[in-house]
Amino acid sequence: MIKILIADDHAIVRAGLKQILADVPDMKVCGEASSGDEVLKMIRNDRWDILLLDIAMPGKNVLELIKLAKHQNPHQPILILSMYPEDQYAIRMLKSGADGYLTKESAPDQLVTAIRKVARGGKYISGAMTEKLIGELHPEPTQLLHTTLSDREFMVFIALAKGKRLTDIAHEMSLSIKTISTFRTRLMAKMGMNSVADIIYYALKHHLLD
Repeated sequence: MIKILIADDHAIVRAGLKQILADVPDMKVCGEASSGDEVLKMIRNDRWDILLLDIAMPGKNVLELIKLAKHQNPHQPILILSMYPEDQYAIRMLKSGADGYLTKESAPDQLVTAIRKVARGGKYISGAMTEKLIGELHPEPTQLLHTTLSDREFMVFIALAKGKRLTDIAHEMSLSIKTISTFRTRLMAKMGMNSVADIIYYALKHHLLD
């Protein structure tokens, strides 16, 4: 029996996932979390065969959450379930320690397949993403600007694109405002931008906020 912890801040999504998995004989949803803090508490107090993690929840940024979860339990399988485009986020999630990435538009049988594979210690991505990962080993000369950012720079970039204030970002990432300001300056220099408006435009153009 695969013991599953579902982490999503939307109750209706958790209910839908539980309904899908209720008909799978070798799987059982044994816990639910609606925030990053709840996730960390639950994996600290119990063991799970797999953590099914939403990409956007209250509390810590998902990249930070993945790293903290893996630090607590390096062998904890994590499958990201996201509404965001696979081609924009999957590689960064996998590099941060996630074991698989699935969009919420995927069919239920894909979810079951992904859970089984990740729970066995494997990795799960779509065929299209497999080709993209291979391409990452031999990158094209023209690289999208946001892919040059470090994980924390990317976190700040997305937060700014969503209109968040520096104080809010600093609180969410448990860093000082000065550090966040440094990340903002650094990422804008890397991407050749002059204002937050440039960041928002770029994020919308490349569907990073879909």
